[in-house]
Amino acid sequence: MVAQPFSDARFLISASDVKQLGVCHAEVAFIGRSNVGKSSLLNALTNHKQLARVSKTPGRTRLINVFLTGKDRWIVDLPGYGFATGPAKERASWEQMISGYLTGRKTLRMVFVLVDAEVGPTKLDLQTLDWLRTMDLPYRIVATKADQVKPSKALKQRKDVAATLSILPGDIAWVSAAKGTGIPELRFEVAGLLDL
Repeated sequence: MVAQPFSDARFLISASDVKQLGVCHAEVAFIGRSNVGKSSLLNALTNHKQLARVSKTPGRTRLINVFLTGKDRWIVDLPGYGFATGPAKERASWEQMISGYLTGRKTLRMVFVLVDAEVGPTKLDLQTLDWLRTMDLPYRIVATKADQVKPSKALKQRKDVAATLSILPGDIAWVSAAKGTGIPELRFEVAGLLDL
């Protein structure tokens, strides 16, 4: 394992259809609500300030964005759900694009589902997780913005989030892109999945 995984990460391609993507050795995908801090987390994981574009307007990621790291290893940023604006027909096509990607990639090792540590899992998060289970896709819960949970309430909040998801508190990666909490551990977990 390299000392600093993803230091070589760079943007590779944006695609509106899984068929536009080539082949790779291994890939992991990140998905979550539009304002869950996905871009900030990807930037923290790769130690790049502007690898993934951070926007003040939720729902700006509208394509499958692929970042290359190492030899043929991909980190994939999927469009957020929940707040994205646009015509209903366009939003429906995003859902089709995301499901097409998730079910169409044999090299997909893990889907990291981001939930807001302070807000907890939303109805849309739970629907996404149900769908991933139905499709028998591997997933891992990452609670973002952990720094926004008061330290005095952190333990209870972690238990509450886990209870809502019917998993153990230890099965959640509790992270903060702003403070760096949990980032090194998640970075090495992702690197291991990608055989880096």
